[in-house]
Amino acid sequence: MILNSKIPEGPLEKKWDNYKKTAKLVNPANRKKLDIIVVGTGLAGSSIAASLGEMGYNVKSFCFQDSPRRAHSVAAQGGVNAAKNYKNDGDSVYRMFVDTLKGGDFRAREANVYRMAECSLNLIDQAVAQGVPFGREYGGYLNNRSFGGVQVSRTFYARGQTGQQLLLGAYQALMRQVGKKSVQLFSRHEMLDLVTIDGKARGIIVRNLDTGEIERHSAHAVVLATGGYGKIYYLSTLAMGCNGSAIWRAHKRGALMASPSWIQVHPTSLPQSGDYQSKLTLMSESLRNDGRIWVPLKENETRNPNDIPEEERDYYLERRYPAFGNLAPRDISSRAAKERIDAGFGIGPLKNAVYLDFSKAIKEQGKEKIKEKYGNLFDMYLKITGYDAYKEPMMISPSAHFSMGGLWVDYELMTTIPGLFALGEANFADHGANRLGANSLLQASVDGYFIAPYTIANYLSNEIHTGKISTDDTEFEKAENHVKQQIESFININGTKTVDFFHKTLGKLLYDYCGLARNEQGLKFAIEEIRKLKQEFYKDVKVSGKGNSMNTELEKAGRVADYFEIGELMCYDALTRNESCGAHFREEYQTPDGEALRNDAEFQFISAWNWTGENNEPELIKEPLIFEEIQPTVRSYK
Repeated sequence: MILNSKIPEGPLEKKWDNYKKTAKLVNPANRKKLDIIVVGTGLAGSSIAASLGEMGYNVKSFCFQDSPRRAHSVAAQGGVNAAKNYKNDGDSVYRMFVDTLKGGDFRAREANVYRMAECSLNLIDQAVAQGVPFGREYGGYLNNRSFGGVQVSRTFYARGQTGQQLLLGAYQALMRQVGKKSVQLFSRHEMLDLVTIDGKARGIIVRNLDTGEIERHSAHAVVLATGGYGKIYYLSTLAMGCNGSAIWRAHKRGALMASPSWIQVHPTSLPQSGDYQSKLTLMSESLRNDGRIWVPLKENETRNPNDIPEEERDYYLERRYPAFGNLAPRDISSRAAKERIDAGFGIGPLKNAVYLDFSKAIKEQGKEKIKEKYGNLFDMYLKITGYDAYKEPMMISPSAHFSMGGLWVDYELMTTIPGLFALGEANFADHGANRLGANSLLQASVDGYFIAPYTIANYLSNEIHTGKISTDDTEFEKAENHVKQQIESFININGTKTVDFFHKTLGKLLYDYCGLARNEQGLKFAIEEIRKLKQEFYKDVKVSGKGNSMNTELEKAGRVADYFEIGELMCYDALTRNESCGAHFREEYQTPDGEALRNDAEFQFISAWNWTGENNEPELIKEPLIFEEIQPTVRSYK
């Protein structure tokens, strides 16, 4: 298979304009004849469903939550990037493009990254028009923060709840279309399979989570906006319901999976406090604007942090990366924290954390100013830990967070299955091997508001004579039977171990061998152990209840079954990439001072994987990365 990324002709800054000039359109009368399914109601899902509904298409929107407002976009707290240059500090679309490409360790397409930076300008105006209460300066101008990996202030924010406010704007737009009956909303419905007819995406099989009923839904195009699979580690910043099943089921129907091993570990999570935990809490990266990260110079320090004098503190990010300091990118900051913790300088009851200290900022700016910027984050920290971060440093630790990998898509955000599109974190497109902070809300929003409405229309222009897609087609019947068989198989195993047991075991295995650091021996070991764990799961998992009623254990079983296969592919991907880049740090490939050692001569490509069947090795298909505008350089933040 040869991958065609469909990058338009012309200079970089003209490619998106050239595409829009030549993209095919569907006239308003014909849009009413076309059906589109959108799975997921986060920022990407809500924005594309609202946009397509406004355009006049018949849209069905699905989410497994009880309301679109519960999509995980709400958890992206710190801000959203846009190259507005309101601070007059040298920002531009081009500089944002360079920062993002460099931040992703030169493992993303130039054209996609530039388009995201270009579209960022419109997003802020759109969000303001929707009523998003961005932070403002005294005179009323929109304010900005700095974020990791950049040296300008381009991050727009709404205190520490930017994702929630942006999602409310998208939700309002979605519900407006629901009210106009251009969008049908199906909450508490989970996609369990993709239906293809003659090679094209034509619908989905879903399970009503309240009744257990299996339903068929057809469409002329299917959009997956279902987020990432970072919950595969069990302990992560993601909500318990987050999963990778929708994109994985599509992968097994023929959509290639790209860069699955690139999983971002966020440096400012709250540390694990015990085995009883099911998730970790994310503290916004925006805190690193004013917080200074340090560990004691003395190993196994037991003193209260306020009793440790300045000369006995190691501000290790400022020491190792003086140009960026506490705003070093997430992958670098997380690895640096792990190195200090592993070396015996960790703090907290389990010695698994580092300090994030605001004493200097409070002294210089005053408590009220810090409260104005981060008040809800400090309140959240107090509620969870019992410690007052105004009086003593926060304790933070690296935690699994964002998946840069996802379904392979071309410039049009279409997968290798015609008619199947993937938006936001569900695709691999814009971040390369590491995502810069505050680019996730941006990508999800511009995919849904500004990009996919053009590219989906371009595809659907050839579907206006197709007619309604019947759910009586044999492909729907086969897909539904496959789903029912899987459900019955889970119920009938009737073993002795819970789904959570297998999820926890898998998560620890991946964190140890395919987490912040990897090596050949560990990855080979992990692949074998995952296979053994998967066999044990299918022999000894206990899924109580019935398949034809509400059953949360059954939901989890299906997702964890997919995680075994995703986890194995993650390890394959990491094993075949003999370099260190971004979130993929192979211990065999590092510089003498412990930094990532990239290999552009042999690995300047996107790893796209084809499903070859149960228990078979996946097929690797390479998409070469060609850099015309800027040449990859050694990624240094020193």
